[in-house]
Amino acid sequence: MALWFPDWPVQAVHLDEDAPAHNKPVAIAAHYRIQVCGVAARKRGVRRGMKVRQAQAVCPELEVVDADADRDARMFEGIVASLGEVASSVEVLRPGLVAVDAGAAARYYGSEDIAAQMLIDAALRQGIDVFAGVADEITTAVIAARANGGTVVKREASRSFLQQQPLGVMAAEDALGCEAEVVRALADLGMRTLGELAELPVEAVATRFGNAGLRCHNIARARHDRKVAPPITHADCEVSHVPEEPILRVDAASFVARNLASRLHQLLSKGGVVCQLLKVTADFSTGDTVSRIWRTGEPLTEQATADRVRWQLDGWLTVRGAHSDDPNEHDGITALWLIPLECVPPDIASGGLWDTGRSQQHVARQVIERVQSSLGVDAVLQPVPAGGRGVEERIHFVPYGEKRDAIRNPAGSWPGKIPGPLPARLGGGINHPASQVSMIDTEGQRIYVTAEALLSSSPYALSWGPARYLITAWAGPWPVDDRWWEKTGTKYARLQVVGRAVSEEGQLSAWLLMWKDNKWRIEATY
Repeated sequence: MALWFPDWPVQAVHLDEDAPAHNKPVAIAAHYRIQVCGVAARKRGVRRGMKVRQAQAVCPELEVVDADADRDARMFEGIVASLGEVASSVEVLRPGLVAVDAGAAARYYGSEDIAAQMLIDAALRQGIDVFAGVADEITTAVIAARANGGTVVKREASRSFLQQQPLGVMAAEDALGCEAEVVRALADLGMRTLGELAELPVEAVATRFGNAGLRCHNIARARHDRKVAPPITHADCEVSHVPEEPILRVDAASFVARNLASRLHQLLSKGGVVCQLLKVTADFSTGDTVSRIWRTGEPLTEQATADRVRWQLDGWLTVRGAHSDDPNEHDGITALWLIPLECVPPDIASGGLWDTGRSQQHVARQVIERVQSSLGVDAVLQPVPAGGRGVEERIHFVPYGEKRDAIRNPAGSWPGKIPGPLPARLGGGINHPASQVSMIDTEGQRIYVTAEALLSSSPYALSWGPARYLITAWAGPWPVDDRWWEKTGTKYARLQVVGRAVSEEGQLSAWLLMWKDNKWRIEATY
């Protein structure tokens, strides 16, 4: 089960101010732009991404509050503590979203309905909204919580439920771990629902989008990944701290958090693993022991670990009233443990080999710098986007580690620019002998580009060497009049074509063709 508290940073402000007024328009801002807005603000026309001044012009009575991750986590701790009194396994995916083992709670209370109602009752606060989603998988439950004010998905019905869900939900929820750029690329390909994504062959998604695409595909197909709060692994990496005096102040807790995070990551580094699920446990002088589990989409870095521990301790101390002017009246933290519950090798972590946290990036950088010192700075190049119309000209290579301004502005106006997604593979070039192809219409007449930059007829078939294809789709042409003001200027046009092989396999292929010097040539393949 997933419990979703919509617009949690706004709800956290209401709790912090002890003024849960739904009619009061509130928005959270970061870097002079609206990051989150409440229901009342949205009704008055405020939207995420707006500049603060624009939002205030739309809604003069709007209260703009600076983003504060500490406040979000601190205010959420009281709710998580209440949930912990009802269910044994409560996993914080992020402030404002938790996963609960509904099966265990149902067995204890007798039914899922009773368990769900008790969890919702435990989470309720005056003026606070919460929606529940129940499904076989954590990711499906998260999506269900956001659908129609909360949804209960029947057992083994996740695929049918997800089929109608919009593709954009994967980018709307950070806890799902989907890259927004990949979701946008899938939308550009014409996909609108998770069902359409699930129908794609997994090999095609992996080839085009890598691990990020596989993550989206697995969610769409409701692949079971894990349970809530799995059992402890790599317990030898556990670190603890017992202070001489009980910790009563947040600043002292922050210092301990940084120290423990540093020790933990030294052990993880020696073990060659990264942590994706962390348990924070604290003993208090009253004899109470409290625990909380944090999961992140990316492997935890040392700074991220320190932040989460600090947020957690701040929340616990706040709930227990440790911010009072007379701290001697309150109990403090007498012992603290950090326990990594889920550790994996860096090369199979969520982000893949080149995105597994700061430590791995540092190792990769050291290797590259060693190669550059031996073979020269230009021996290792990195691609950067550049402006242009075709494929090859829109990628520029610079020596690794150097930051140069783009030779051509990618955001500039480029008439005749090929729309995304770009082809995945360049061929031998348009001047290569093997790149030439020919196209005909249904009458057997050769297809060419007219003086008006239009096709002479609708393409029907394409031949490339001995291979023959029936054209199933095409787009374009996109004409380019390059350097028209000079005598040496050239005119050409590009065309996107999809064809099915005339063979027993009937394999589909897609190309980017260029019309130049009265010939069609393959510039790149999709």
